[in-house]
Parts: sequence; C-alpha cells; structure tokens
Amino acid sequence: MSTSSDDAAWLRRYRPVQNPGARLVCLPYAGGSAPYFRPVALALDPVVDVVAVQYPGRQDRRLEAPIGDMNELADRVAEILERQPELPLTLFGHSMGAVLAFEVARRLEAEGPGPVHVFVSGRRAPSTHREESIHRRDDQGIIEELRATEGTAASILNDEEMMRAALPALRADYLATESYRCAPGVAIGAPITALTGDRDPKTTLDECRAWAGHTLGGFELQVYPGGHFFLADNGPEINGMLNRHFAERVRERV
Repeated sequence: MSTSSDDAAWLRRYRPVQNPGARLVCLPYAGGSAPYFRPVALALDPVVDVVAVQYPGRQDRRLEAPIGDMNELADRVAEILERQPELPLTLFGHSMGAVLAFEVARRLEAEGPGPVHVFVSGRRAPSTHREESIHRRDDQGIIEELRATEGTAASILNDEEMMRAALPALRADYLATESYRCAPGVAIGAPITALTGDRDPKTTLDECRAWAGHTLGGFELQVYPGGHFFLADNGPEINGMLNRHFAERVRERV
C-alpha cells in the first residue's frame, strides 16, 4: 500500500526498524506533540515500529491550522494509518489522545482490520461526560489549567513568546475534547487496557473503569501512583508492560 507525502507530517519515527513485527501508534494529550513519545520509541524492543502522531498547529506544524473537532481529527489519523504498510497495530493515547485512539479504532474496524489492542491513559471513558469549558477561557485561564495538571515545565509556562505560539493549538485541542460526545453503548472489538494515576484530577477510578463498556474484547485497568501525568514517573513499568504485550503479538505471527 502506498503512502502519501502528507504522512510524514503526521507520523514521526524516532528509531529506524529494519524488519518490524508490530506497530505502536502513540497519540498525544491536549497541547502535546510527537516528541513526548520519543523515550517510548527508544525503550521498546527494536522489532516494534513506534510511530508518534504530530497534530497540526504545533512545533514544525505551527503554521497549519489546528483541528478543533475530535471526529475530524480521527478521520484524518485513521486515513493516514490505513496507508501504512500492514502490521499488527496497537494504539496508545494519553488524555485527549485516549479518546482519539478509541475513535481511530472505530474507523479502522469499520474499514478493515482494526487494532489488536488499545491502551487508553489518563482519560475517563468516552460516555462519562463532564461539563468543561477550558477552551472558552482567556489565555491566562488556559495557562492556569496547565499549571494545575503539572504536565508542563514552569520555564515553558513563564515563557510568554512560547506560550503565545502554543495557545491556538491548546485551545483547539480543548475544544475538540470538550465538545466530544459518545453514547454508552458504542464499543470497539479490540481489547482495551486503561491506565490511570491514583491522584488524577481528570478521572476517577469509576470513570476509568467505565471503559469496560466500550469494548467487546477484554478489559483491564492498571493504576499507577501519580496525577494526570503519571506516565512521566512510571516510564519503566509502562514500557515493560508494552514490551510484554508486543512479545506476545510477535510470537503470534511466528
């Protein structure tokens, strides 16, 4: 299957893989970017083709208009993934990226082979709605939200020029997430593993367990110490879990 030159703008690979046996696609959080997952690419077994998605409107794509609609974003990502060379596919999304992973999985399953597994991190289930309006805040209000979730370094938050460049994408990401709706009965066929921090203000354990209602496959909940960005403090454990997952996938292909 051929790939488009547009794919390189969306999909970033931080480690070359000669003969991959599986693919992991990582979807960042609101305001996040592909390099956040570079450590994952370097930590996983070299047989895994680790791909991080770079949304428009940030870093080297800062001149492109960000996408403020979850369904449109899912359409674009799914379309690009469908053009990639076929491999067993696993999706991993954090926060906004978790919802996006779910929606991308729905689209891939509707068109053909879907993912073999979906990992959703730091996000309540799609049908557990909270009324939020961060995207309507002024710039300082959005910056305060970033401070509260403790996922952005103070040096960046205090850099006026950097934040001015980042805010349009942040606002669009919050709009996409906060305007998203999903009915309770909507499910994918792939198994779901939900990861959460035990002190995450963005999701309760019950809201996280509700992901079980969105899969026709198996469901597992894994709780780690930490807040919304618990991934940063639990990298070795999470990467180990992913390596075990891919070891099983590769054995299945042999």
